Amino acid sequence: MTTRARSIAILRLACPIIIAQLGSILQGWADTIMVGQYGTPELSAAGFVNNVFNLCLYFLLGISYATTPVVAAFFSQGKHCEVLRSFHESNFVNLLMSLVVMALLFILYLNIHHLGQPDELLPLIRPYFIILLLSLPFLALFNSMKQYFDALGNTKAPMWVMIGSNILNFVLNYLLIFVLDLGLFGAGLATFISRAFMPLAMWLVLQHRQKTIGNGQRVLPNRQGILNLIRLGIPISVQLCLEAGSFNICVLFMGWIGAAALAAHQIMGTVCTLAFMVIYGIGAAAAIRIAHHRGIGNWEEVRRTAQTAVCLSFMIDAFIVAAICLASHPITRLFTTSHEVTVLVISFLPAFVCYQIGDCIQIIYANALRAIEDVRAMMFYAFVAYIMVSIPLAYLFAFPLHMGAVGIWWSFPFGLTTAGICYYLQFRRHMRKGGKGCNMIVS
Repeated sequence: MTTRARSIAILRLACPIIIAQLGSILQGWADTIMVGQYGTPELSAAGFVNNVFNLCLYFLLGISYATTPVVAAFFSQGKHCEVLRSFHESNFVNLLMSLVVMALLFILYLNIHHLGQPDELLPLIRPYFIILLLSLPFLALFNSMKQYFDALGNTKAPMWVMIGSNILNFVLNYLLIFVLDLGLFGAGLATFISRAFMPLAMWLVLQHRQKTIGNGQRVLPNRQGILNLIRLGIPISVQLCLEAGSFNICVLFMGWIGAAALAAHQIMGTVCTLAFMVIYGIGAAAAIRIAHHRGIGNWEEVRRTAQTAVCLSFMIDAFIVAAICLASHPITRLFTTSHEVTVLVISFLPAFVCYQIGDCIQIIYANALRAIEDVRAMMFYAFVAYIMVSIPLAYLFAFPLHMGAVGIWWSFPFGLTTAGICYYLQFRRHMRKGGKGCNMIVS
């Protein structure tokens, strides 16, 4: 396969993934705007609950990521019964983990009055918390089904389901928040219904797909497959939570500096999301291709696919970063009229440019390692990069070295680049061995 053909194959898979992820972001923005329009207390309550749920959502997402390499490898080998078996195993594992997370969050809910939130917000927080809690199994099942479809090379079906869910959520938000005057509870109910819609829609599509793959055969999950998915999923979840947790701690540092620093950080973080989702889409697409090639033992194509994905991510990200830098003033003005905040956002740009280099490398090679099922080392490297490098440097730059908010942003390239280099070196070790030492699927 030529580099051009390889690039086209990656982009065909990546574009629907990117669109679906951007749709998810827009849904979050719409929810925030509409709740904010209803009332400030509601917005504060929603912000608190969503922050509590964020790490849990990353954990569940990580569990679902284990599905892709397993299913893709079986599919590339033509083992259609094993493909279907893995689908059922993935649904079981993701549903089980969602119930575990629900139990832990419910314990937190029972003690929510001890978390220092204003008493006047508790009547708003409690019902919103519960309805989001009840939506987690539906979200976990959708994540599982999405990764299953992605592994088969069909990234368009999840994209259309995600778009449909976003439209449904927007309409329900308007009706429930404003027309029926349910406020924050209405927003939560809209989220619950839209999340319940997603796995149902995916299941309807799957009925036809299953017949074409497994000739209508019925298969049941087995213990080995379930344990394998848990073995893969837990380290991925930990890696994602370590990365997200380090950024959350940096938000805390921003709050210590002041309101303007926190506002500037939120704006820059929102803008960064655009670049991240594009590169994430390329990385996820590369993981699908790598898992397919690994399944048939074509390790040279595994290596070349990773290299092509890195080059693509750098080229596309360069255009995005350049556009953001050139349009930084008008973009910032969309979020704030404060001169102080605008100046801070502009001061983040040099760090933002360097940040993207490390982010491209770590996203692509993190996905490559997931695709070849080497996830334990990645978990350790994530701890080193984000907990031992990024967080201490953020504190050092911001406070002892008196760099303030800009110093925190300069810590990000160090953490992300450390992660990227570690992931790359680990991946290269496997390529030098010709894939020996990777966990291969046994039917």
